[in-house]
Amino acid sequence: MIDLYPPAEPYDSGLLDVGDGNAVYWETCGNPAGKPAVMLHGGPGQGCTPGMRRMFDPARYRAVLFDQRGCGRSTPHASDPATDLRHNTTDHLVADMERLRKHLRVERWLVTGGSWGTTLALAYAERFPERVTEIVVSSISTTRPSEIDWLYRGVGRFFPEEWARFRGDLTGDLVAAYARLMEDPDARVRTEAARSWCVWEDTVLSLEPGATVHNGLIGEWELAFARIVTHYYSHAGWLEPGELIRDAGLLRNIPGVLIHGRRDLSCPVDTAWELARAWPGAELLIDDDSGHRSSDVKLAWKLAALERFAV
Repeated sequence: MIDLYPPAEPYDSGLLDVGDGNAVYWETCGNPAGKPAVMLHGGPGQGCTPGMRRMFDPARYRAVLFDQRGCGRSTPHASDPATDLRHNTTDHLVADMERLRKHLRVERWLVTGGSWGTTLALAYAERFPERVTEIVVSSISTTRPSEIDWLYRGVGRFFPEEWARFRGDLTGDLVAAYARLMEDPDARVRTEAARSWCVWEDTVLSLEPGATVHNGLIGEWELAFARIVTHYYSHAGWLEPGELIRDAGLLRNIPGVLIHGRRDLSCPVDTAWELARAWPGAELLIDDDSGHRSSDVKLAWKLAALERFAV
């Protein structure tokens, strides 16, 4: 079992007005004079957790965490059907990161995250490479249409019965169909769609050690998550197909560590491999025995990378 750093409380936090009626929750922990680093949560729409603070050496890092638009402690919350998602896109999140960086008077920072957080990290770094010192990401995803199609259709060959339930009577693009269901005026329709979505998300990871399938209880977190992720993925993250890998050459002066599990059914390893080939100098670490979730090996690699870059 890998020992993370001790539990930590933020020394500062707040809500940042990012425009369009949105306010983004942020917090900082560790050493106010330490090396700045920003943590990007997954989902999209999962929000930050206290455990994420424990990835950073509190004596050496000034760690910044924030809840992306519509989730966590940010407002308005996507669980409310009245919350307009038109101003919740990848471009908006990238702009929010820049606004937060300036608000905190950070000149440059290390960017880290996993899964969807990898997509956002790459989108930000390719837009503002001069603001990024290093990148440490895991469970690599670039939100290409092919990756989305795999996650919500192709991987169904491993779980045919569960995928048939997930598909139900829907036809055509399943992600787009679920996005429409999450906007239905009937709360019962939205709740059932969120339940089915969350069960499928967990099913894809169910072969990994310690995994459990969603218990079927639907609250604000599940409603916001299902609504945001279907909103993003039905638009392929508002990215051109393959854009983040195509433009990885822009990261040539940024040290990068890419950490992935070979048994990751959610995000197959070929994406991480293609990204590493396109990113001059990036280091790709593949754990043959882990999947999408955290593992001791992947955590050790990430902690070692953060330790190496904490100067």
